[in-house]
Amino acid sequence: MIEIDEIDREILRALRRDARVKTTELGRRLGLSQPQAWRRINRLEEAGVIRGRRLILDREKLGFGVTVFLGVKLALKGRVSLSDFERAVAAIPEVQTVEHVLGLYDYRLRVVARDIADFERILRRRIMTLPGAGDVEANVLLSEERLEGPIG
Repeated sequence: MIEIDEIDREILRALRRDARVKTTELGRRLGLSQPQAWRRINRLEEAGVIRGRRLILDREKLGFGVTVFLGVKLALKGRVSLSDFERAVAAIPEVQTVEHVLGLYDYRLRVVARDIADFERILRRRIMTLPGAGDVEANVLLSEERLEGPIG
């Protein structure tokens, strides 16, 4: 477990807002030199606190206007390995996330599609043909507000 102080938390908050911020600018904001800021970021990366930096794309501007959350219950537990299902679902480009969950369903998927007709095609031809796929429940995303998680 890595010790994280308030300066580390401020660095994480700044990088969460803009992962492209230069260490010179970050250091200036926090009263650190550029090398001090770089060393702190590097330490957080090496400890696995920072696991990567992402490019966030606007799905709608790319033509994907529908997002659906699917609950998928496996029909043949024990006869289909979870890794087979996970490997097959991860190969579907429209599936953005695959989460193995406890509850009524075994998996929660985030699926993007161009429109409802496109989603129906993805559901029928790709998701329902996955090894072990059983009951499915779909919830169409109406709006989304991104809430930032805790930094401690």
